[in-house]
Amino acid sequence: MTVTIGTRVIGGGHPAYVIGEIGLNHNGDVEIAKRLIDVAADAGVDAVKFQKRTPEISTPEHMRDIPRETPWGTMSYLDYRRRVEFDRDQYIEISDHAILRGLEWFASPWDVPSVEFLEDLGVVAHKVASACLTDRALLSALRDTGKPVILSTGMSTMEQITGAVEVLGTDDLVLMHATSTYPMEPEEANLRMIPALRERFPGVPVGYSGHERGLQVSLAAVALGAVAVERHITLDRTMWGSDHAASLEPAGLQHLVRDIRIIEAALGDGVKRVYDSEQGPMAKLRRVAT
Repeated sequence: MTVTIGTRVIGGGHPAYVIGEIGLNHNGDVEIAKRLIDVAADAGVDAVKFQKRTPEISTPEHMRDIPRETPWGTMSYLDYRRRVEFDRDQYIEISDHAILRGLEWFASPWDVPSVEFLEDLGVVAHKVASACLTDRALLSALRDTGKPVILSTGMSTMEQITGAVEVLGTDDLVLMHATSTYPMEPEEANLRMIPALRERFPGVPVGYSGHERGLQVSLAAVALGAVAVERHITLDRTMWGSDHAASLEPAGLQHLVRDIRIIEAALGDGVKRVYDSEQGPMAKLRRVAT
């Protein structure tokens, strides 16, 4: 089964759908967001993704008043969340820039009003963050949009994943194997969950959302059949913010996309053949013909 997001088709032997997760790495600055869109486009990714919250709803009660040191001074965690959110006009500016650069864009809504906000902007799909996998009201709102949904499965049990899939349905659904640690250590990647999810949910495309340092784990995911790859991106891993350290800088993103395409070409179709390029070595080296 395949899922179509904008002009791209995911699954069914199509090239891996590469998502540059900008998330909150724009630090509330539209110009940084646009520079990250440029980085993604220059690297050859298919889409960029943001995060959309209504801070008063999505911020856990016990976190709201905790002081946070920020580039704008010390403020409560709730005020920090407000500070880094984009409004409608800012998202329109971001959307226009992404479209100009030939990229799809969408976001992870963290609450039902954010779904409505994104729908008003005409996004082509929605992404469910791992932290929201158990929010059935949010999942129901996303299902009711009729748009494709990409569901990350970090910090979740198989029972919880199954429950989320039951709410969303399997039409126009892409599952993303993930481990929600930032940055993730390789021994926690558990990439064999990619074929395990394919077996558990037949016909549902399965990809990989990574938070590791480097490229090796994401490339191994493609070799194991991941039909989509999502990685956080940043201008500089030393920038202030919680996700930058687990993100790819511009050169790393370029190498990721390049190497994914090389791996896809190298995987082939599983049909054994003798290539024309082998004829010369065969004539030179093979002593017994049959």
